[in-house]
Amino acid sequence: MQAVATQNTVNLETIKGAIAEKIDSVCFSSWIEPLNLEIENGVLNCWAQNQFSANYINATFGNVLRGVANHFGLDIKVAVANAGRSIRTVAPVANDNNTQTFSPVAVATEKSADMNAFDKFVSCDDNVFVVSACKKVASGAVAFSPLYIHGTAGCGKTLLANCIKDASAGRVIMMTGGQFVAEFTRSLHDRTVFAFKDYCRNCDTFILDDVQALAGKKATMDEFLQLVMDLRACGKNVVLTASVAPNNLNGFDRRGQSLLASGLVADVVVPNTHVKTVLLRRAGVAIDVAEQLAGRIANDGHLVAGVATKIQTYAELMGEAVNMDVATRLLADTLQKAKTPLAMVKAMCEKMGVSYESVCGAGRSRNLVLARQTMMVVLKEATGLSLSEIGTYVGNRDHATVLYAIKQIEKQKATDLVLTAQINQLIAECR
Repeated sequence: MQAVATQNTVNLETIKGAIAEKIDSVCFSSWIEPLNLEIENGVLNCWAQNQFSANYINATFGNVLRGVANHFGLDIKVAVANAGRSIRTVAPVANDNNTQTFSPVAVATEKSADMNAFDKFVSCDDNVFVVSACKKVASGAVAFSPLYIHGTAGCGKTLLANCIKDASAGRVIMMTGGQFVAEFTRSLHDRTVFAFKDYCRNCDTFILDDVQALAGKKATMDEFLQLVMDLRACGKNVVLTASVAPNNLNGFDRRGQSLLASGLVADVVVPNTHVKTVLLRRAGVAIDVAEQLAGRIANDGHLVAGVATKIQTYAELMGEAVNMDVATRLLADTLQKAKTPLAMVKAMCEKMGVSYESVCGAGRSRNLVLARQTMMVVLKEATGLSLSEIGTYVGNRDHATVLYAIKQIEKQKATDLVLTAQINQLIAECR
């Protein structure tokens, strides 16, 4: 009997070694090594700690396990360990949720909803859609999970995610991408990975900020994608933020990109002058100073917050109000140089490939006329100049010429999307 038992143990260790050769080491240590293996009546029984792990192993590693078992002349069975069965332990049992718990750094919160949380986010017309989608998620289960929010740094993605967290009822888990990587890695090291899985799934809303932090980390990415699928299947809300759209995520395979794009993808635009003014006013900056500073601060919410903090701190320490002269000196390293209309015209000439002398001259070629008329429209939208004043910067044209040019461009914009995009970009650069 002892010889048979020894031979059985050797066979099990050999089988585990054969499996380890066919999958990567992280997946093996996370999923296969914690299994209790047992050979009975020509069947290799793989006893998992819970139903989730059994289902995941069957779906992900089923073909590999069947191939190894067939090589040894065995059938394969992956199931949850029977509580009434005496299971032989060949290694320390890992991740038994009945005896181990997972204590994350990012603690879940359970509270009532506070829809006023969205008042913290100052919205412009371009962000009405994404803000409405966020409010819909916070109000309860929706059909477009996951909600994927993307935008450049400083546009307010993290602030929106926090608004959803504060406005959502029930249990909410919010992590950054870096935290998720660290927590999953720690659970592997501490052999509490199944407890980590249960922790992430035991929520009403799961929020992950900066998805791109998972790029290139295959085991973590696989775990995260499985988490998204499981939460969505249970009708839970999933909210994700990233710097780029799903199809532009580097380090994610096509399957991962497709899953992240399968809900609702919405972009957040950077703060415009109005939003920056409101943010500065909320921070206590005088209205005249806020309005002037808004036009000279880059479209970055983080930068606006930094400017407000600096002004508040100066007023506290020095005991005096901050006027525009003080603000200009205080923020010399931050403020963009004021753009004069002449500088705008010369910059547009360079971008459009025409000379300033030609624009101001009497030339009537098609490209030159289009460039000149485009500049008039941009100056009208980006500055407070009158039509006569605009004419002086493009060769001393009169009021009627500028008005005619604006009408011509407006007609072309209705059918020329490329021209419309070019004009919008020039306006944004001149403001």
